[in-house]
Amino acid sequence: MDATAPRTTGLAIPLLVLVSGIVATAGAFLGSGVLGGTPIAEAAGGWLNEDSTPLAPASGAFRIWSVIYLGLLAYSIWQLLPAQRRSDRQRLLRPWAVAAMLLNAAWIWVVQFGWLNLSLVVIVALLAVLGRILMLLVRTASEGRADALITDGTFGLYLGWVTIAAVANTSAVLGARGFDGFGLPVTLLSSVVLAVAAIIGVATAWRSGGKIAPALALAWGLAWITVGRLDGGLESTGTAVAAGVAAAVVLIAAVVFRVVATPRVDRGRLR
Repeated sequence: MDATAPRTTGLAIPLLVLVSGIVATAGAFLGSGVLGGTPIAEAAGGWLNEDSTPLAPASGAFRIWSVIYLGLLAYSIWQLLPAQRRSDRQRLLRPWAVAAMLLNAAWIWVVQFGWLNLSLVVIVALLAVLGRILMLLVRTASEGRADALITDGTFGLYLGWVTIAAVANTSAVLGARGFDGFGLPVTLLSSVVLAVAAIIGVATAWRSGGKIAPALALAWGLAWITVGRLDGGLESTGTAVAAGVAAAVVLIAAVVFRVVATPRVDRGRLR
């Protein structure tokens, strides 16, 4: 036996990843109301709908979930392949992928039960797990274009979107608890929070060497906050402008850090 041959992972953990992907996707159907559950926008007292708080994205933003769930299912199946079962990168990633997908399903169930405060705890935990996944993806090179698209692309979008979802969730919890922002103008407070979101996006781009997927998803969510504040039941031009600027900053930062990082990596490799 070749002592240098890569170790092959047994089927138990890869199958757990597959089951977790199915559970997460089934939870998405529940959250949409297709399987009889209450749509997320109507659950938890309606505090997660598009007009609940100044930082809630317009409903069109949630289309990105379809892409993310398709990516998670693709990843769940792809990582079962023999070549991926010999991958050290996937071996490190699988436990965190399981945690992310189960936390995703848990968030939906928590919201279905109307536990808004607990939903914030769950989504922050999910964000932390996705941050850990990003660090693993940065430290381990992608193993070809398929890996870059299915693994880096899916979890990058996932991280970017959950970042803005956590902002909206936090705003919903504060709104439900009657937080008045210490009497400060709503536009000012919203702009500060959006600036923090932009800083997180810039930091993510820096740490990842300009990975595009997280920036795209975060900018997508920010852009839909702009839409929601210009056309909806909670209009705010100032918040809309702040969200639009934040989206632009995140995208520009990703491009800049990618250009800076390119000389240090193989230009032919997707990230």
